[in-house]
Amino acid sequence: MQTHLAENLDEIAAVRSLFPHHSSYLDVYAKAGLDGPRAIFGHAIHMSEHDFAHCHHSGCTLAHCPTSNLFLGSGAFRLFDALKPDRPVHVALGTDIGAGTSLSLLATMGEAYKVSLMAGDTRLSAAQALWLATAGAARALHLHDRIGHIAPGMEADLCVMDPHATPLMAQRSARTTTLAERLFTLMVLGDDRAIRATWVNGKVVHNRAEAA
Repeated sequence: MQTHLAENLDEIAAVRSLFPHHSSYLDVYAKAGLDGPRAIFGHAIHMSEHDFAHCHHSGCTLAHCPTSNLFLGSGAFRLFDALKPDRPVHVALGTDIGAGTSLSLLATMGEAYKVSLMAGDTRLSAAQALWLATAGAARALHLHDRIGHIAPGMEADLCVMDPHATPLMAQRSARTTTLAERLFTLMVLGDDRAIRATWVNGKVVHNRAEAA
């Protein structure tokens, strides 16, 4: 079950007017039996500590959609509040077809980095962003036993990235000395042009060199 949760203040006010006897937006879903491990709630910007704790205990997922939130001016998702170690909420990265400005997860990761700076003092690392876009997303869809990371027996769904895909990326990548710096370049400057090849279940379905 996928739907919105606490995206903007007008939406929250509308829900409150329709369900005045519920304690929160999230409580509306909970009372209807729509929270739980199979629930994915998009946005979740204006959340209380009680809401985060409820999400933790119910096992639902919050889908962080930064390009949509920035485009609509909805606010900044508090990723590291959601991930508090004493009651972590599962979070995955989303592009949001409705108001998102890019279907590229690399571009979405770059925007998520900027939102992390707006929402607090903790910077989203490239490794964390990649996890949210891959293993984290697979877990949100309950497909983590098949896709999302590289291991024996998993389906080989892979993207081969080129950190020199554009002149600007090439200039920045030439100055990197660590894997973390190279991944950061992909996160903040990468888009679909950085995808050199794509494999689906062990078969090449896109190869930029062959296409050229």
